[in-house]
Amino acid sequence: MSVLGVRVELPSNQPLVLLEEVDSNRRLPLWIGAPEASAIAGYLQGLSSPRPLTHDLLVAAVAALGSRVEQVRIVSVRDTTFHARLDLAGGQAVDARASDAIAVALASGVPVYASVEVLEAAGFEPDPEGEPEGAEEQVAEFRQFLDDIDPEDFS
Repeated sequence: MSVLGVRVELPSNQPLVLLEEVDSNRRLPLWIGAPEASAIAGYLQGLSSPRPLTHDLLVAAVAALGSRVEQVRIVSVRDTTFHARLDLAGGQAVDARASDAIAVALASGVPVYASVEVLEAAGFEPDPEGEPEGAEEQVAEFRQFLDDIDPEDFS
């Protein structure tokens, strides 16, 4: 899967991360929280922080313990909750929220995969005519949302 970006769904103003299959154009939207949306957007934009963010800290801790994240798998969806695994070197796996797993994948430069079951349950083929109406407005609104976020709001 490739991470296409972070968007805001209207009219709920709920952030989501949009993934796309590498070998097709099937997409997978995952509704996420504002802090995760901010982190994912930052990684996608190549922004750096003077201090490690939570996902950077996790990657560094795994490395300090002599391992590494090899891949991220979105393994199931129950109701509207996506479940993921961080696959570590040596065959170990760690359960994770899908949004955190995607952020860890971006922080560590590893691939993201989604199971066939997840793609069949929650994936969709985009309209061949292009982006839905209002997509540019959604992106602009979400960028404004990200610009207005204060890290103090999450402490």
